Amino acid sequence: MSNSRIFAGYRALGFTCNHVPFSIRYHQKHKENYVVTAVGKAFHTYNCSKLGITSISDSHPSDITCLSVDAFLVFTACENEIRAFQNNKQVVHTYKGHQHPVHLLLPYGKHLISVDDASCLKIWDITSEELYLELEFPNATFQITAILHPSTYMNKVLLGSKQGAMQLWNIHTNKLIFTFNGWDSAVTVIEQAPAIDVVAVGLASGKIIVHNLKYDETLMTFTQDWGPVTSMAFRTDGQPILATGSALGHIALWNLEEKKLQSQMRDCHQGSVTSMQCLPSEPLLVTSSSDNSLKVWIFDLPDGGGRLLRMRSGHSAPPNKVRFHGKDGLNVLSAGQDSTLRSFSTDHDSKNKSLGRASYNKSKSKKSGLIKDQHKMPAITDFSSESSRQSDWDSIAACHHGESLVTLWNYIKGSMGAHKLRHPDLEDGRLHANTAAMCVDVSSCGNFVVIGYSSGHVHVYNMQSGIFRGAFGGQTAHTGCIRGVAFDSLNQVVVTAGADCCIKFWRLKSRELLETIILPSQIARFVLHRESSMLAVALDDFKICVVDMDTRKIVRRFCAHTSSINDMTFSPDARWLISATMDAKVFTWDLPSGSLIDCFLVDQAITSLSLSPTGNFLVTSHVDDLGVYLWSNKTLYSHVSLRPLSAEYEAQLVDMPATAIDKRLREDEDEEEEFESDFKSPEQISAQLVTLSLLPESRWKSLILLDVIKMRNKPKQPPKAPKAAPFFLPTVAGIVPKFDTSALDEGEEISKPRVSLADLTNLSAFGQKLQSAKEMDEYAAVMKHLKELGPSAIDAEIRSLSPEGGGSTEVMLQFIKCIHFALGTNRDFELAQAYLALFLKVHGNTITEEADLREGLEELQEAQLSAWEDLEGAMNQSLCLVNYLRSAVI
Repeated sequence: MSNSRIFAGYRALGFTCNHVPFSIRYHQKHKENYVVTAVGKAFHTYNCSKLGITSISDSHPSDITCLSVDAFLVFTACENEIRAFQNNKQVVHTYKGHQHPVHLLLPYGKHLISVDDASCLKIWDITSEELYLELEFPNATFQITAILHPSTYMNKVLLGSKQGAMQLWNIHTNKLIFTFNGWDSAVTVIEQAPAIDVVAVGLASGKIIVHNLKYDETLMTFTQDWGPVTSMAFRTDGQPILATGSALGHIALWNLEEKKLQSQMRDCHQGSVTSMQCLPSEPLLVTSSSDNSLKVWIFDLPDGGGRLLRMRSGHSAPPNKVRFHGKDGLNVLSAGQDSTLRSFSTDHDSKNKSLGRASYNKSKSKKSGLIKDQHKMPAITDFSSESSRQSDWDSIAACHHGESLVTLWNYIKGSMGAHKLRHPDLEDGRLHANTAAMCVDVSSCGNFVVIGYSSGHVHVYNMQSGIFRGAFGGQTAHTGCIRGVAFDSLNQVVVTAGADCCIKFWRLKSRELLETIILPSQIARFVLHRESSMLAVALDDFKICVVDMDTRKIVRRFCAHTSSINDMTFSPDARWLISATMDAKVFTWDLPSGSLIDCFLVDQAITSLSLSPTGNFLVTSHVDDLGVYLWSNKTLYSHVSLRPLSAEYEAQLVDMPATAIDKRLREDEDEEEEFESDFKSPEQISAQLVTLSLLPESRWKSLILLDVIKMRNKPKQPPKAPKAAPFFLPTVAGIVPKFDTSALDEGEEISKPRVSLADLTNLSAFGQKLQSAKEMDEYAAVMKHLKELGPSAIDAEIRSLSPEGGGSTEVMLQFIKCIHFALGTNRDFELAQAYLALFLKVHGNTITEEADLREGLEELQEAQLSAWEDLEGAMNQSLCLVNYLRSAVI
């Protein structure tokens, strides 16, 4: 449920997998293997052929703790509940009964085995959801850490414990068959070997035991020096190889025939290898890690090792800054604490790409590996991008933590650029020790980049050649650290802000100082909207000042923040300013009115945010979170009332977007929007405004001029009656039969229909409805009948109300009451005025002679004046408001 007026959670980007081990299933119909990985509150399904995402599950109430699959269903554990998903999306079964979080799942035929943190083992019937068997183990003596169903062992389950022992149970008879003493170390993983009766046991001490269950005999023992064994997998393509993963991200390949180490795959992941599995009868190994990466390795190297075949990954450390790249708003650039720069697509995950990891020497970094890379640069703290010349040269400039060196990146090539920008005076602390680049901005033409340093220097470089083009202010532009730099839209003026509380405007070509604005507090950061020349400046006293760069004056001040401001962004039309604070609040300010129109609270503080150039998405990054979150702008597809919030308004907590939209949450949100919608039906606004009938103007606008139109359209000659043929036509004798028309040719008169006077004196259907109308509903039926008639029929009906036309004074008085009723309801306003005008034009003489009709018209006049005054007041108020918004200047 969304508690924000403007933004609603859309989806999360950048998630691939986490620390939960994945599962692989084979699809019989598609003839393909699929990998199911857990991502927070949902799970993703990828095909192994391209690692393309095929489906995203519905969201869980909390994070998934473990998952497993069988031929038809995906089983997930969320706290102490277990769910079974069909088609990778829909929940078809729910299993409740555990008192503690579940951490192990094992589908076994028609049953599902689950183990919780208290070592309580439960066996469920998958279809009926009934509990089949329950076993409890004390954690002090046997804490279950691994579970396996040995091949060909009917109704048998092998359990591994933290104490090191293993137990083989018959779940059909509920009996302990055998206990394995263990190897004085905790069992971390158990894997079935291709040979019958043989399993591999991974221990916390780093040992790998290949053990025969039937004879309780250890066949061979290996030891890896990288710590505990986190995962294991056997190759099934005919090679006797066992692969083991470690907590350092290395993979060891053991030759089971020669009983030795075959090969090493170092630095496969930046985190622990949480899961690995070989594809059946293929030389492929799928691995995952807590570093948010999923990789497929192929064994085709001469030493028997594997090389990376396919990879899908996201940030392995939380992002520092996110910004939309380009004018279409389809790509989001994200700089993470892992020193990588990535691009995420809001359209489809297949368009995501990594621009690489920052390095002092790219070629040496490739040789040394990811973990032991001595040339890795610090994390990116600020960057700026421009798409106007990205096809010609580098289009992104980035600052790094504690570094005076600024790197350039090429978005099209997806790699670091050819140049690194650093002035010789700042190199190796030659002139200014410990100087770091703090902020950067690329001009709208893509030719220049301006860099602000912690020493107060501001330098300009050429993006294409990397040549130094000059400095502002001679030695230093400010006396303190530079907090922000920006180009204007025409590349004529550069604005800088420093810790000395000053904002300075410089001419780009001559480097001369144009003007200085002194603020009451130190500047934390600023953001410029080039199209409108509006500059939002965040101060250290939790206030925001909006400066107009054309007049160079402060035009707005916002003072409702209660914590430091982390980031700000403008809407495309510069009507909104969105700010995020350290207390996890997001504020939306309306610049024309200077008021707060929206505020909501999130779980974790936002480190960076940006609104797309099209205004449809808001992207955010959060503290200690690997994802990039998209929020949709509800004002683009629904009516939203943006009234200013009161001073006592308290921000409500909003759920974070999931990797897929939760249908239940979306339905609840829609219901809430319908309930809180400000739309009112014509019946509801009858006491405030007037409504029109929405009929075409030809139905009512020409009523008063209908006689003129008839005279203009009157034919010059009267219509001639057609010759009437007799029923029995006489014929003339001859070869060719002919009709005898001699009588008609002699001018025989044609009989004409005659109308009696009695027919003229009767009331029409409309007159009869008026005569019998006494209640409100009956007057409404009369108006409805008139709306269905054409202009000529309406004119005839109104003319027939007079005594000369067959009506009476009472019927005319009833018509006046009908118009009075229509004005009182404030509906069909233009029709009531048109009908009344025609009535007065036709029956003016009769009304002046009858006192009852004059009294009725006087009452109708009061109602008409009242309705018109209300309408005139609303129109004047709207016109005044529009004129004020056009010319309002503070």
